[in-house]
Amino acid sequence: MSRWKTVTLVVTAAALVATVGAPAMAATGTAGAAGARTATTARPDAVQQRLDALLAETGAPGALGTVRFLDGRTRGYTAGVGDVATGAAVPRDGRVRVGSNTKTFTAVVVLQLVAQGRLDLDAPVKRYLPGVVRGDGIDGNRITLRHLLQQTSGLPNYTLHLGDDVRRYEPRELLDIALRYPADAAPEDHKWAYSNTNYVLAGLIVEAVTRHGLAEEIERRIVRPLGLRHTYFPAPGDATIRGAHPHGYYRESADGPLVDITDMDPSWAWAAGQLVSTPSELGRFFTALLDGELLPPAQLAEMRATTPAGDPFAAGSGYGLGLVSTPLSCGGEYWGHGGSIPGYETRVGVTADGRAATVTMTVQAPDKAAGRKLEGVLDAALCR
Repeated sequence: MSRWKTVTLVVTAAALVATVGAPAMAATGTAGAAGARTATTARPDAVQQRLDALLAETGAPGALGTVRFLDGRTRGYTAGVGDVATGAAVPRDGRVRVGSNTKTFTAVVVLQLVAQGRLDLDAPVKRYLPGVVRGDGIDGNRITLRHLLQQTSGLPNYTLHLGDDVRRYEPRELLDIALRYPADAAPEDHKWAYSNTNYVLAGLIVEAVTRHGLAEEIERRIVRPLGLRHTYFPAPGDATIRGAHPHGYYRESADGPLVDITDMDPSWAWAAGQLVSTPSELGRFFTALLDGELLPPAQLAEMRATTPAGDPFAAGSGYGLGLVSTPLSCGGEYWGHGGSIPGYETRVGVTADGRAATVTMTVQAPDKAAGRKLEGVLDAALCR
């Protein structure tokens, strides 16, 4: 889910609050995806050095990541601590909340249904949810599935209006929150603006057409076929993260105290940001997607057709159908998305020649500068 124009969560005094100073010494290690040869050297390299610097510059307690090199080697990275209260190490390739990278999973499910003839990208959403999408300047007969996936619908972003009510939300409730507010633009204007509402609505359409839960469709269509054993969509009421994981922290400002927010009901993010995964499995997903393992050529081409994206993405980025292209400092581009949710900030990228990298820091970036520093680590990994 994205802090990119989203919600500030207020944690009660009962939450564990921990403040740290300088980050702990970085730890290096190796972790590989199934079948990949893994680097064994413990010598710090450019990526490790950038991760260490990231913690020093942002005050993030920990970071982790995975890089797949051109020769097929995969190396895992960790830095800092995984729990500031105990000093426990960051687990290699640990599970994290991946935030808005969930949007790409949701978009893949939609596009698979398009390929099957069960959805039409240019059909109005009213066809699939009659009478539901309407409000001040909002008409479900004018908004298409393409508008939703490309963030050009003009629908207001519901996460700007959640306030401080941290609780379980139903998906339809999230849409209804958005529909209380006027449209930000007309879909005919094709104005790009990041709104989590678009993906909640896309998820509701998936459920209406398949008559299955979105989590079930993601599991059946993506997670199981790719063998992503550590990737899952938290069940209703599940506020924990299963298996080995670093604690996630929230900070209101760059110099504010860290709040342990690892356990959190992520239902407010749903189709826009609820997934849990690991760096290696997130890289596997995006690599498989770009390699054509999940979509036919026609739908993958639609996904890669971008429009210029603004905030929160880097200069020169383009937004496709739940997929983002970003220029590399060494030339060329990478494809991915990115995600920001209280506790974790994640960036992932895959290049045309087969490089892949995922990096996560265990605090939500309090400002754009911190997010750009994380993107710098990803750029360094992909430009090796």
